[in-house]
Amino acid sequence: MKSKKKWVAWTVALVIATNLLTYFGTKKLSIVLPNGKVIGAQQYGDVSNFQKLFEVRNLIYKLYDGTIDDNVLLEGAIKGMTGALNDPYTVFMNQKEFEAFSTQTEGSYSGIGLQIEVKDDDIVVLSTFEDSPARKVGILPGDIIKNVDGTDVTGKEYQKAISMIKGQEGTTVNVTISRNEKETHTYTVKRAKINLQTVSGEMLPGNMAYIKISMFDEHTADDFSKKLKELKGQGAKGILLDLRQNPGGLLSSSVDVVSNFVSKGKVIVSTVDKYKKEEKHVSKGGIAEGMPLVVLIDGLTASASEIVSGAVRDYKVGTLVGEKTFGKGVVQTLVDTGDGTALKVTVSKYYTPNGENIHKTGIAPDVQVTYPEELLKKAYNRNTDPQFIRAVEVLREKMK
Repeated sequence: MKSKKKWVAWTVALVIATNLLTYFGTKKLSIVLPNGKVIGAQQYGDVSNFQKLFEVRNLIYKLYDGTIDDNVLLEGAIKGMTGALNDPYTVFMNQKEFEAFSTQTEGSYSGIGLQIEVKDDDIVVLSTFEDSPARKVGILPGDIIKNVDGTDVTGKEYQKAISMIKGQEGTTVNVTISRNEKETHTYTVKRAKINLQTVSGEMLPGNMAYIKISMFDEHTADDFSKKLKELKGQGAKGILLDLRQNPGGLLSSSVDVVSNFVSKGKVIVSTVDKYKKEEKHVSKGGIAEGMPLVVLIDGLTASASEIVSGAVRDYKVGTLVGEKTFGKGVVQTLVDTGDGTALKVTVSKYYTPNGENIHKTGIAPDVQVTYPEELLKKAYNRNTDPQFIRAVEVLREKMK
């Protein structure tokens, strides 16, 4: 999940490394946060600790027999610093990577139609868009991306992988995946324009409304409200909400969606940062309070979609059907570092209404139903989807 609010840009030490050493020497570095709080060097360490970095840079210039580009060295140093944190969600993005990242919560982009996330240092395919190039060639949810155009990638190269997969419409990209630790496939995929329609829905027999959310972008909450009103107008008396293979997205969007089912003023999710500052996000109320609700979840239901699932579970406003969720319980924000680059950094943990942080543990369903592996390799058919079938049965019982 990515908070849309951008903090006032504070200096990344290595971005102006040489100037810092020259100007500050062994002085302490203080940084002003957006709330006006000044963080002193007793918490950030001493700039002179980076002396060895500059010594190595000078040795490279003195000894290395080859082309040297300070900008390349600098980017490598910054990426090495964020990579050393061993947090796949904290990354420095160069201009190309930041441009690719920025399209994730916008209306369209050019690529192959994948939604991916990091788990256990692997880049995992959470879902493929309907009629997307990725789905057409046979890439499946759960596949692990190992290589893009001849370059090996792991969770630490998440943003790099995204920028490599996306590209000009009509061009091709080679993607190598590992499947179930048994199979390896390389797909040559032709990029196309991908239009992000995150909300879809329809009426089912028995006055049931089916709504699927593929991710939470800046338009999702409004689109969900419109679809919900439309289906209620058609006679919907119960709701089946499908969050399977949903990688998450904007925290604010997920709060707005689940507010439709939770009484106004109740806490949907709380975030706590390293300074123990807590921020509570409360329900705005909505038009579906008290309606029978069933939510479909699986192992690829992640982040913002787990916020929805956690609130539904803790307030007992619905029944979760499917498999345990992904388990991402941390929040990131963006820091503008200038020149079209950015730092995406984990700033807090989030907690469900009952105070649980689900990071790396996930949320268990109320009704466990496993989706057969063999069905993933076939064209989707709702009539053979055991999770959907069971969810309809549960919703029908709740509507009696």
